[in-house]
This record gives sequence, C-alpha cells and structure tokens, in this order.
Amino acid sequence: MQIRGNNGQQIFATYIYCTPKNRGIFTAPSLHSAPAVTSLATTIKRRYKRMRRRRKVGRAYDMALEVASVLPPRASVLDVGCGNGFIAHHLQSMLGTTVVGLDVGDSTSARIKYLPYDGRHFPVKDQSFDAVLLCYVLHHAHDARLVLNEVSRVLRDGGLAIIYEDIPSIWWDRVVCWTHDRQWRSRTGPCTFQAERDWRRTFNLTGFEIVKERPLSRWRNLAHPVSRRFFVIERNGIGLEHATVGAALRGRPSVETRIVVETGGHGGPPLQL
Repeated sequence: MQIRGNNGQQIFATYIYCTPKNRGIFTAPSLHSAPAVTSLATTIKRRYKRMRRRRKVGRAYDMALEVASVLPPRASVLDVGCGNGFIAHHLQSMLGTTVVGLDVGDSTSARIKYLPYDGRHFPVKDQSFDAVLLCYVLHHAHDARLVLNEVSRVLRDGGLAIIYEDIPSIWWDRVVCWTHDRQWRSRTGPCTFQAERDWRRTFNLTGFEIVKERPLSRWRNLAHPVSRRFFVIERNGIGLEHATVGAALRGRPSVETRIVVETGGHGGPPLQL
C-alpha cells in the first residue's frame, strides 16, 4: 500500500507479501463462503431428516387407524416386528390401552412398552393378547409357520391376527420384492414373499381362517410401490361359546357372517417357505 502527497511524492509505503500460509487470510470470499455452504448443507440435511420422520409418522398413523377399525376399545395388542414403534404408539391412544412392541433390536424410537425378541419365541405368556399385529413382518421370517404358531399361542380365544404383506402379483411387484430382499438379506436373511393363495394356504395349515381381507394401494409408499394385502385372521375351532367375542372384534353381528376361504386343506401341495 502506498500513500502519496499532492506533489506526487511518496510519503508512506507498506508492502504485504502473501505466502501459501497467509494467502487465505486476505482472500475476502473465503471469510464467508465456506461457513455459508456448510450451514446450507446442514439445514438441507436437517430438513430432509425431518421430512422423512414426518412421512414415517404419518404412514404409521394411517395404518394404526386401519388396525383400530377392526378392534374394540381397550383391546390388548402385541405388535410383532414393531420397528420404530410409531404404529404401536398411535394405537395406544386410539384404543386407550397399552400396546406391547416386539422386535430384534435393542430399542425403538417411539415411547412404548418394548420387549426384545429373539426371532423365534415371543417373550410373553400364553393367551395374553386380544390381537397380534404383523406389519410386513412374515416375509422376513425364516419360517412363517413358526411365527404364526407363536401368534396362536399368545392369542386369547376369539382373538385376531392382523397382517400386512407385500404381494408379488406382477413382474413389477417381483422386481420391487427382489430389490427389498437384496437390501435386507444381510440383516434378516432371505425374504419369503408369497402370492395371495400361498398365504391363504399358510394360514390354513397353521390353524387360522381369514375373516377379512382387502387389497391396498401400491402407491401408499412411493419409495416401495408394490401390491399389498391386508388380512385379518382368526384361529379355527374356537367354539360357539367364543364366537361372539370374535364377532365383536371384527365388528360383525354373528359368527355365521365369517368369510371362509377355500385353500384345499392339508391335502394341497407342500409349502415352499
């Protein structure tokens, strides 16, 4: 920097030499651009996480409404494979009761009563729940029949099992299911997706009958667009003395209105699980 008088004579001169070490100190853009970029990236990341969490909570709320619609108030529910626990959390307020969640992890995101699960035996007593919920869980089981046997053990007479499952109906569904299998194989082992008729046969062989079922939109989760099915099943042979309990849980007037599904019985082909 040079300062000169009116006659052009040099009065004062200062020279600043930039070296590799101090060059960044005197570069004005570097004083603001790096923190600004970091702040923007952090904000975007935070908002993306918040958006994903809201979508998860919203989907869980919608599923909890579906489940609550087939159960009476105060029904005790066991949520097997509860994941983040948001469905169980919403169900608790809808039914006015405690919902117990099971999964193979150490904890869950939502504040619910949570029990670690070894993947084989439910850590609960026999005939201790009015309903068991399995949301997209059975295709992760190495043997779905073993899980359903545990469901049968913990259900009270007239109790229901509520099941959501991905169904590989067309080639697109099979591609989505194959991708899902690749993502989860290292964590839970190979997935065992089944067609509708195969699930009906599995339920029949484990002593259950379907009392309600309906298809679900593949677009309810845009990140996983696959055909889905909602099943409500009940144990066979509960007896007429318990029929009114099952009918009340289903919201139906009498046992004669049950939907009986033809599966071919035990004489059908062996299951490929």
